[in-house]
This record gives sequence, structure tokens and C-alpha cells, in this order.
Amino acid sequence: MQFSLERKKSRRKRILKDNLAAYSFLLPYLLIFSIFFIFPFIYGLIISLFDWSIFSPEDTVFIGFENFRKIWFQDDSIYYLYFWSGLKNTLTFVIFSIPFLVIVPLFLSILIDNEPRGFKFFRTILFMPTVLSISSIILVWRWQLNTNGGFINSLLLQFGFEEIPFLVAQPWAWISIIVVTIWWTMGTNMVIFGAGLKNIDRTLYEAASIDGANYAQTFRYITLPSLAPQMLIVMIMTVLASFSIYGQPQLLTSGGPEFTTTVLMMRIRPLAIGPQSNPGVATAMAVSMGMIMIVISIVQAKIIKRRGDA
Repeated sequence: MQFSLERKKSRRKRILKDNLAAYSFLLPYLLIFSIFFIFPFIYGLIISLFDWSIFSPEDTVFIGFENFRKIWFQDDSIYYLYFWSGLKNTLTFVIFSIPFLVIVPLFLSILIDNEPRGFKFFRTILFMPTVLSISSIILVWRWQLNTNGGFINSLLLQFGFEEIPFLVAQPWAWISIIVVTIWWTMGTNMVIFGAGLKNIDRTLYEAASIDGANYAQTFRYITLPSLAPQMLIVMIMTVLASFSIYGQPQLLTSGGPEFTTTVLMMRIRPLAIGPQSNPGVATAMAVSMGMIMIVISIVQAKIIKRRGDA
């Protein structure tokens, strides 16, 4: 028995020694991750349980889950209206944008994977918007989409068509936000899909061709299952980014028309640091949204893994 315990201890020490280099490389990341994610997350949970006062810390009072009750169940509260209207608008963006944010980069990556003439140039052009800041993106697109004097509406008038209220009427406001988001972010997903396509064994396509399979069949039974790991990464990243949308509606439509594009992050920010701030309610909203995102990501992972194994 004593010999067995000593053997286990010796084995643990050997494993620790062998992995020491890996741990030393991981330590800076874990430290930064803890400082900028774990600590703020825990601190946010604590704030959500208090009637928190930024300017008068002595007036801060512990109220338990009262802030969560206000946003989830107290329908006569303004915070209830803020939370549910913001969540509804956020879900609207997520539901209508996710298919395009996945399908468009996948289609482009397949075209580029065939390596047509000049594919490196087009790959670079398609990826370039990803490196730009949201302020730069909005500056470019506001000039394109503006109702009064915008480039697209000026062209429409030149050809005898009526102006389109891209930024001040629905459904054009949502369409504009989604188009801008696709143009800005598709490069990252395109590169991930492209890397996955390069790793697919080409002999699988040759065998499918010999068996008489058409392109749709090879895409369904070879390409998509082989891209399951990349699809999982893309879906989770895209969903998380879409739930966190803020810059596009804030800078492009200012939440209008009639607050129809005022997403949840646009409700949380002024409550957290605005002149009439309520940090407890703001963090309760943020924590609630975070939990919704975690649940959706777990469900996504299970569905994609199951389909990839099928």
C-alpha cells in the first residue's frame, strides 16, 4: 500500500515536471484572463445583489435578487421594459443575422478554396474590413446609406427611383445593420472555414466522384461533416458577438426608428455609467444576458457535435 502511494506521488511529480514548460506559457494568459474576465464577472455578480450607489458608497444596500426580480418579473418597472425590449431587439438581430454571417463566409471560402485566378487578391480584399474599427466602418457606410445625399440614394435618384430610408425606417434599418455587420465581420469566419477546407482529404472527393455523387451530395456528406469543428467555433463566436452588438445600431441608427434597434447593450451602458445610473440593475441585466448566451452556446455545441458524429 505504501509502495503504491509513493508510486502515485512519483508519477504526479513526473507529469508536473514534463508539463512545466506548458504551464509556464499558459500562466500569463491565465493571469490576464483572471484579471479581465473572472474578477470582473465575480465583481459584477456581487454588484447585481446590491442597490449600488457609485457616488455614495455608504448608501449601498444589500437587496439579494431584487434587481433580477425587477427586470424579469416586475412588469410595472421601467427596468422590466428596458430589459425585455432590449433583449427582443437583440434576439431579432441574432436570429436574422446568424444565417448570413455563417452562410456567406462559407460560400466565399468554398469559392476561394477552388483557387481561381487572382484568389489571393480577393481573399485579401474580403478580409480587409475585419481589421478596421467600428467607427471607420460606420463612417463609410453612413455616407453610403444616408437618406439625404447618400451615395446609394443619389444613384437611385439618377436612375429615376425613389430614395430608400435605410437608417430611419423599418425593415431597412435592420437590413442596413445586418449588411454592415456581414461586410465587417465575414473575413474572420471565411478564414476559419478556409483552414478547415484545406484539411479535408481530397481523396474523399475523388472517391465520391467515381461513385457518381454530384456536388450537392459531396457538399452534404463530405464537406459539411468535415467542417464540424470549424462550424462549432464559428457558430459560438458569431452568436456571442451578435448578442454583444452595440456599435452598429448605436452609431448607425442611434437605436431608432422608435427604439426598434435599441439592443440590450444600449440599455445596459447608460444604466451602468450614465447620469441616472443604477449599476445593480445594469449588472443584473448583463449577468442575465451572459447566462442566456452560455445556455445557447452549450445547446449549439451539443447539436453541432451530434451532427458531426452522425
